[in-house]
Amino acid sequence: MLMASVFVVGTSEYLIAGLLPQVAADLDVTLSTAGHAVTAYALGVVAGGPLVTIATVRLPRKGLALGLLVLFAAGNGICAFAGSYGLLIAGRVVASLSHAAFLTLALMLTVRAVAPDRVGTAIAVVGSGFSAATLLGVPVGVLVGDGAGWRAPFAGLAVLALAAVALLAAVLPREAAPDTSVAAELRTMLRRPVPVVIATTAVGLAATSTVFTYLAPALSRITGFAPAAVSALLLVYGLGGLAGGLVAGRLADRSLPATVRVTFAGLAVVLALFPFALGWPVAAVAVVLAFGLLTSATTPVLQSLLLRHAGGAPTLAVSVNVCAFNIGIAAGSALGGGLVAAGGLRWLGLAAAALALAALAVSYAAVPAARRALSGSVPAARARGRA
Repeated sequence: MLMASVFVVGTSEYLIAGLLPQVAADLDVTLSTAGHAVTAYALGVVAGGPLVTIATVRLPRKGLALGLLVLFAAGNGICAFAGSYGLLIAGRVVASLSHAAFLTLALMLTVRAVAPDRVGTAIAVVGSGFSAATLLGVPVGVLVGDGAGWRAPFAGLAVLALAAVALLAAVLPREAAPDTSVAAELRTMLRRPVPVVIATTAVGLAATSTVFTYLAPALSRITGFAPAAVSALLLVYGLGGLAGGLVAGRLADRSLPATVRVTFAGLAVVLALFPFALGWPVAAVAVVLAFGLLTSATTPVLQSLLLRHAGGAPTLAVSVNVCAFNIGIAAGSALGGGLVAAGGLRWLGLAAAALALAALAVSYAAVPAARRALSGSVPAARARGRA
């Protein structure tokens, strides 16, 4: 059920990227301006995530999960009835305020439920809700938007979020708030490897978002795919993402340092090939598949790396890392928008490849320490959480 709830949240975040042409035409804004709807959501997560997490760190977990999903449903309801660009942005921000806190909660519940040597796999399973969002939620949402208008998918997400509230109310066990404090959480944030991992997350996600935000326009305008084919290619991206996240989770349990390095090195290569593959449909399909595989691999790898370092008070660190994902998304979509406005739609992949190499370089400051922390940190954190 946590994975299904993550699916709903993930669909809302990524859906707008596949609807940018319809949103721009309906609200009479440019494509690059419509892309700021992605940025607004990401910035809402960044601004609200740590504050909501700190304010709720001592609240019972079940009630918190339900309340966050109700807030998420309200934001998507606003988007569904948005008659102006400003109201759309407002709805995106409202929905985003629950994002980081809910994902943090889902991850922490997951970590406490599994053996130490299965943490990476468990994170990948819950995180596969995001991959399923790109595999199923976004393509279906885009198809619904093509047929019934771009507002219809957001109405559907509001309904699904309320359904998730009802189901979680029935199946989620009651769990007391963790035995921690704001001071302990802040001390964890100052532990040197933690900020390094968070920086890696932000730079790495900026790389993927630079291309993904404008993936649909690139495939339609440059490669020449019809709208239905673009939806199918988003499905291909999701297939790669689902496989990549699950495989990366298993590899992270075996060798986290090697998995971090291979993920970002591979991502840099794929992104560098992207502008050239857009000229041939078959090559474009192959690169989109590889792009999805490596993009989703970053989630379990980076979250596992963070948990190795976070010790017994990881809640705020995990929340800030979720925010770092969205800082990267905001920065990447803004960079992509600037390049698109300057006529550089085809060449987004080259800028993204440079960012992926930068993320790889930053990760080296955290990965050696991860070797020494491969045992002890996560079990200790879970033991303290249960205590």
